[in-house]
Amino acid sequence: MTDRIDIEDIKRIARLAGDEILAVYGTEFSVDVKDDKSPLTEADRRANTVIVEHLERLYPDIPIISEEMKALDYSERKDWERFWLVDPLDGTKEFVKRNGEFTVNIALIQGQRPSAGVVFQPVGERLYWASEGEGAWKTSEGGDPVRLEGGPHYSEKSDVVVVASRSHMTEDVERFVDGLKEQGKTVEFLSSGSSLKLCLVAEGAADVYPRLGPTMEWDTGAAHAVALEAGRRVIEAGTGEDLVYNKENLLNPYFMVE
Repeated sequence: MTDRIDIEDIKRIARLAGDEILAVYGTEFSVDVKDDKSPLTEADRRANTVIVEHLERLYPDIPIISEEMKALDYSERKDWERFWLVDPLDGTKEFVKRNGEFTVNIALIQGQRPSAGVVFQPVGERLYWASEGEGAWKTSEGGDPVRLEGGPHYSEKSDVVVVASRSHMTEDVERFVDGLKEQGKTVEFLSSGSSLKLCLVAEGAADVYPRLGPTMEWDTGAAHAVALEAGRRVIEAGTGEDLVYNKENLLNPYFMVE
């Protein structure tokens, strides 16, 4: 149960963060480089400030892990029953390229699994959200909400749409696609940035997302919630076990969304 959590609060906060991102998007912004060599902009910082301020005000008893905050030692967080998992600007590389494929990700993690999540794409006002037991939903450009329901598993289809990262294509993904073709399947390739890839599987626009490269927990938590409520699974590529959160190392293993 997501007791005392109002998903409408989280949708509103994600939109406010999106406003901050778009305010920077239209300017000649500078790009810094973090210790891990990933890019950082004023949009990341401003979106993070808005999200953290609002979550702390509305839900002061729920701790926060955010990409743009100092990581807490595992000893401090290992016994958390629930926490917010935030990526204020997922897809900074896409933001820098100005292709619009970046998102605001806010998830509530309970018992090492996402129980609620909001993914907001400011460009185009595409909003995905889910809350445990309440289904997965999407709106675009202020339109009516549409419930998301995943289709058949890709193994049951002869024509398979594979979605992969626009910025992080790997040889492992190419081998996965080749394997599908060897099974006699017709493969269509769909490229997208940020957590939108998980959402595309959730809404049935793609059949499978093989993420055979590094990601962090905040990259996936919110969209994972959407995928689950749409009837999809997010599993470790090697074991088939469900992807879990609040690990000692916040780096995700390779995974599949199917």
